[in-house]
Amino acid sequence: MNILFLSTWFPYPPDNGSKIRVYHLLRALEQRHALTLLSFAFDTARPDQAAPHTICCDEIEVVRCNPFERGCVARALRFLSPSPIVNAPVPEMQGLVSTALKQVDFDVVIASTTVMATYALMAVNIPKVLEEHNFHTQWAWERYQQQNSALGRLQSWVSWQKRRRYDAKLLSRFDLCTMVSHGDKAATLRILPAYQGLVEVVPSGVDCQHNHLGVAQPVPNTLVFNGALTYSANYDAMRFFLTEIHPLIRQWAPDVSLTITGSTSGVNLAGLELDESVHLSGYVDDIRPVVAGASVCLVPIRQGGGTRLKILEAMALGTPVVATSKGAEGLAVIDGQHILLADDPATFASRTLKLLQNPALRQRLATNARSLVEEQYDWTQIGQRFVGFVEDVAVRHRESRS
Repeated sequence: MNILFLSTWFPYPPDNGSKIRVYHLLRALEQRHALTLLSFAFDTARPDQAAPHTICCDEIEVVRCNPFERGCVARALRFLSPSPIVNAPVPEMQGLVSTALKQVDFDVVIASTTVMATYALMAVNIPKVLEEHNFHTQWAWERYQQQNSALGRLQSWVSWQKRRRYDAKLLSRFDLCTMVSHGDKAATLRILPAYQGLVEVVPSGVDCQHNHLGVAQPVPNTLVFNGALTYSANYDAMRFFLTEIHPLIRQWAPDVSLTITGSTSGVNLAGLELDESVHLSGYVDDIRPVVAGASVCLVPIRQGGGTRLKILEAMALGTPVVATSKGAEGLAVIDGQHILLADDPATFASRTLKLLQNPALRQRLATNARSLVEEQYDWTQIGQRFVGFVEDVAVRHRESRS
């Protein structure tokens, strides 16, 4: 088949969750089909360095701009807009999609996230797939539930209703919507009660061959949070941890240290309780030694959606994890067997200290977690599952037309 893949993130280098997901889905698709990739390229994207053996697409075109950055007027009117400002079309990308649709007879068009959905809808009489990373209606509903003030609840309620109506109208125009968790699938079906297409679960995964055991020797009393603070959910997680949990840990382990990975460009570091025990690594080309070299990986996430690739990476590398229930949401993990879960500060601190002080427990969790990711979350298996769904959509479309 000829497949047009529209990506919000150019997937090379695969250095954040969305780029990693796109990278591996493309690699699975290219093994059996011809691919045209049209993508935005911004931040750390390096399309000029994406050698043919890393992204094997027949055609690659990029628009060098950040679709998440819009003008002052657009940002000011965001609350009044009936649709998310970030989803407003960029003329240059519209031009690339229009040209591609004229030049190639595509069998399927795939939009990676709703940012690219508008462009996918330019295709007429071609089956369309929405490959979503986070279900934003569910996220908006959770933000509404967390508000305490009357004004905050009103603003969040309006945002939730706008997002719910927008997603319901948009998703209904796709033949297949893939979500990363069963929770996101259930939330999608709730807003699409009469939907005639398919909603399937394609979880995010980890490359178990690349993320292998023995990358580094763990250093005692070291913690790691492998997530960039530029993402709001990660920033909230570290603000929560540094303010309410880290001081409790240091009371009993004063020599403990924490490394936070990822870019801090544009981040309000003054809003974090940073001290000499906290190290900001900045962007690193290879995160594996940092994660594998820590005694414990922390995931104190309290908001957001999708699947936490940071947990899967740590598990594959043999680093035990302490996470909130929200942080581990969507993963088939069992508390005490693959991971330790804690939602309040005292319990989170206690469980982190328990792991730091108990080598046998760390080893048991690491062994079980590695087995879990090999069995259920390796990208090879997940990629094949995604390809199967895409092929089924094409077959259903051909049969319906004939």
